Amino acid sequence: MEERRVNVTVNGEPKVADVEPRMLLAHFLREVLGLTGTHIGCDTTNCGACTVNFDGKPIKSCTMFAVQADGHEVETVEGISRASELHAVQEGFKEEHGLQCGFCTSGMMMTAKALLEENPNPTEEDVRWALSGNLCRCTGYQNIVKSVLWAAEKMRSEAAVRR
Repeated sequence: MEERRVNVTVNGEPKVADVEPRMLLAHFLREVLGLTGTHIGCDTTNCGACTVNFDGKPIKSCTMFAVQADGHEVETVEGISRASELHAVQEGFKEEHGLQCGFCTSGMMMTAKALLEENPNPTEEDVRWALSGNLCRCTGYQNIVKSVLWAAEKMRSEAAVRR
């Protein structure tokens, strides 16, 4: 099969690679770019462990081809923190114990980040709805929801300080 060149911005950095047209975005991120925070749990969009933000919107990278990302921006869990500082969503998962085995965590965080960028003051129902496409087999979601609400509060507080 003939390879196609892909030009994509990943976590703010331009990346160029030749890939088979059938390569999934999740495999491209993990195998070609070495960004293993994007997990593959089902290949059918059921679990959401592979969720990344594509042009700012959460998508399940297990059902998108890498060639479809050509010319677009992809953000993975590796790209949301800056230097040694955790993103508020990551900090929320730490503070509120929003993870157990950690397999779903990166997808949950990427979905939560997109939600909070769109809606900085979500209700518990908003958070549960946003996360409804991501499965956790361990925690029962309660601490994940608390983690996202904690992050929302922190982000609002930080925004108020900057004003």
